[in-house]
Amino acid sequence: MDIYILDLLVIGLLLLMVTLGSGWIQRLPLSYAIIYLIVGVLLGRYGANLIQVRPNAEILERLTEFVVLVSVFGCGLKMNRPLKFWAWNTTARLIGLLMPISILAVATVAKLFLGFDWGQAILLGAILAPTDPVLASEVQLYHKDDRDELRFGLTSEGGLNDALAFPFVYFGIHWLKDPNWENWFKQWVAVDLIWAIFAGIFMGILVAKAVVFVDKWLQKYRKADELMEDFVALSTILLTYSITELVNGYGFIAVFVAGIVVRSSYHDPEKQKSKFEFIEQIEKLLEVATILILGTILQLKPILAHLNQGLLIALLLLFVIRPLGTWISTLGSPLIPANRLLFGWFGIRGVGSLYYLSYAFGEGLKDELGETIAWVTYITVVISVVLHGVSATPLMNWYEKNIASRRNEAVVSDQIEKY
Repeated sequence: MDIYILDLLVIGLLLLMVTLGSGWIQRLPLSYAIIYLIVGVLLGRYGANLIQVRPNAEILERLTEFVVLVSVFGCGLKMNRPLKFWAWNTTARLIGLLMPISILAVATVAKLFLGFDWGQAILLGAILAPTDPVLASEVQLYHKDDRDELRFGLTSEGGLNDALAFPFVYFGIHWLKDPNWENWFKQWVAVDLIWAIFAGIFMGILVAKAVVFVDKWLQKYRKADELMEDFVALSTILLTYSITELVNGYGFIAVFVAGIVVRSSYHDPEKQKSKFEFIEQIEKLLEVATILILGTILQLKPILAHLNQGLLIALLLLFVIRPLGTWISTLGSPLIPANRLLFGWFGIRGVGSLYYLSYAFGEGLKDELGETIAWVTYITVVISVVLHGVSATPLMNWYEKNIASRRNEAVVSDQIEKY
């Protein structure tokens, strides 16, 4: 019997089950990603062996790249605050302080306990730096009027650190190619750190505004087909990313900024909702593919060979580095202790890390070092998918009931008193 047909049958059944059973799944301490991961393992070599194709680094890189692009654009569409520093204070702390702390801490552990040199260690820290905007949908903003600080911070962090980890990835790759950092450090600062970031921001604004202008101008004369109109969002992603990459900017940053621009440019709530729902549907389909593939490529022998290293990095990152780094980064902020603790826990690792790992392989990561970094990354992502997938629903239910609702009541009471 044709294995391909059986694959389609199983995946079709999976999509049907998670769709029709979504009402029950959302009540369980169980994320969709855990279901996809388990099914991926069952379809792989340790189960029915129905998925026999093992994706190479380039295929995995392109798939995860597109997943991240769609996800960071979706995060940009969710941003519902003015571009004022006070409104983004939490995000600035999570990106400007927490991410470098996390990278340096993981790198220090890798240097001291895994025997890496500093360049290799920073590369591992950068690969594991992004919190995932794909798998963290349960803890992100979910409608346009949601003003919750925890959800906003986690959404904006997930949208930005998938891009802003790139300079550190480049730092590690440069080090792999030439351990004498004096030969390339100035170029890294000028091009990979300064130029690429500012080019990404500028191009995100420029391309998105151009697309919006053309869209609005043409629709004055003839309305686009409603079924096709949502593809404007997809074209914005592809145009923004490709043009930004052509000028050596960070396309992920540009796409996130483009999402913000698109959201602020369309004042019709139905149009905003339509674009958001379209992007979210694509994201969920891509999530299925990515996590299924992750499940199929897991192998028992290399996992056991790198288990101690993977557990060391994963457990320290999730239970020590992220929580402690968050607490340090939010000192002096107006966040209440419960929010700071939840920010510390919800550092979900996933598709972003898989992308950076695949990218590093394409740029020269190989041999025993590549094997170690790869399996440490896989182990960390799997542990994060399981732990955060199990804990997200009960923790967010508790948060909504005991923290968010009370804060909303306080805001309403304060507004009534002012009135």
